Order: sequence, then structure tokens, then C-alpha cells
Amino acid sequence: MKPRLHVITASTRPGRVGPAVAHWFLDFARSHGHFDVHAVDLAELDLPIYNESHHPATQEYEHAHTREWSGSVAAADAFVFVTPEYNFNPPPSLVNALNYVYREWNYKACGFVSYGGVSGGLRAVQMAKQLVTTLKMMPMVESVAVPMVAQSLDEQGNFVSNRLIDHSAQQMLDELAKWTCALMPLHRPVSN
Repeated sequence: MKPRLHVITASTRPGRVGPAVAHWFLDFARSHGHFDVHAVDLAELDLPIYNESHHPATQEYEHAHTREWSGSVAAADAFVFVTPEYNFNPPPSLVNALNYVYREWNYKACGFVSYGGVSGGLRAVQMAKQLVTTLKMMPMVESVAVPMVAQSLDEQGNFVSNRLIDHSAQQMLDELAKWTCALMPLHRPVSN
């Protein structure tokens, strides 16, 4: 059985290009062949600003939206976050979603597909890596950065990749597959 990969579209704002980039990456990850790939869109989830009474580590969730998010995160073996850069940081929607649960993220690998202007979202990824390591996740060194993302959209708004971006995606998914398999015994212990 292939490990389950959730590709999370982080941007929630109207007019976002995240779904176009995520759509391309979902297809690329499926063709990679090492994962059972699923799309998760934070805009569709529509999590409010964290509103649980108890610390996430307790897993004492009061709200249906938290239980739904907990189930989604727990079901995955690995993640790829498709994220823009907002003021050198990931969007608040991604930070909020990461902070909503704790144990469900533990001992899982993650990668990043970032996009933006000249930096291609790299500064947002560096900040997000600090957060995911605190959640006991293993972020990949390899990542996909899409600079000047508007120039990579066709007339219909679809993302059009290039050889360099595809190469980056291949390298990241290769590493993500290795780390995911190595970490699976830690978050899916074998019962006796």
C-alpha cells in the first residue's frame, strides 16, 4: 500500500493562484508513483482562528471543524504545502492550520511548493520549517520554488511548469518518499 500524501493548498484569499499551482503539483505527484495523493484546500476547510479551550496536544477537541481537521491530518503519512509568501512568512491560514492540532503531525515528512515574486516564496518556507519542526515533522531540504508566478500562468489561469521546476519537484518527491517510509513506523506503530 502506498503512503498517503496530502497536498495542502495554503492560500485562502479570493483571486489566489494557489489552486492552479496545486493542481499542477497533484498531477505531478500522482505521476511520480510513490504516493496515494489527495488534495486538501484550506479555503474549503475554512478553519476559524484557533478556538479550542484545550491545548492541541491533549486532543480534547470541542468543535466539529477541529475533529474534521484532526482526522484529515491523522490520515496522512506525508504532506506537501503549496504556499505563497506574505511579508516573508507563510499565510496566516497555514500557520493557523498547523497550530490547530499537534500529535497528528508528529513524525511525518513534509515538503513545500512555494510561489511568489522574485524569491519564489523561499522566505515563507524558511519560516514554516521552524514551525513544522516544532510539530516533530521532518521538512525536506529539497523544495519547489516558483518565482514570478504570474508569468507561469496561461490565458486560462492554469499553471505551466518548466524543466527546472519539474526537476525540483522530482527531487523533492524522491526524498519525501524515502523519509516517509523511514518515519512510518514512528507514527503508525505495529501492534502486537
